[in-house]
Amino acid sequence: MRHIIGIINYGMAGNIHSIIKAVEKAGGTLKVVNFKEELKNVDKIIIPGVGSFKDAISELKSSDLFDTLKEQIKIKPTLGICLGMQILSSVGFEYGKTEGLCGINAEVRPMLIDAKIPHMGFNTVDVIKPSILFSGIENKEFYFMHSYEVVNFHDVLSTTAYASHQFVSSIQKGNLFGVQFHPEKSREAGIRLFKNFIEFEG
Repeated sequence: MRHIIGIINYGMAGNIHSIIKAVEKAGGTLKVVNFKEELKNVDKIIIPGVGSFKDAISELKSSDLFDTLKEQIKIKPTLGICLGMQILSSVGFEYGKTEGLCGINAEVRPMLIDAKIPHMGFNTVDVIKPSILFSGIENKEFYFMHSYEVVNFHDVLSTTAYASHQFVSSIQKGNLFGVQFHPEKSREAGIRLFKNFIEFEG
């Protein structure tokens, strides 16, 4: 059975076309979701995102997607990418305090390290617990571009080192996944990650 994957289009999805191409290359069937009614007609969800936590939540609310998406991620396999992972958290502190989608009990804070910010380029992802998401691509390199990080201690799937700092690079809570990196920019490893998400049965 082929699942329809809904990709959320909410004004912060600057990488949406690259994600569509990568997911299709991985064998997925996609539907671009612009309205809350369309969320009920998809089997899985991808939340992309480039920009700030505050603006992302504002866009979701102004497009009337926020409340429905908050409920749907509780019951449908969901993958948040970069900012899409960050807004799965309960609260973010980018340009003020903003409530997130509350999929995971986490905060989004600025990366306070003695190194160049944003953290940008390919870096190794160190998987710390088994998950289908990283099947066959454990400890591979993925492409990062971010200045903020998800602070979470319970749902960590992988970590990544930047300078002397270890940060959460992916999370999993049941059917809910998040990756701080951009799989759509991560070559074959990224395609495999999308394929793994497509094959995830929940």
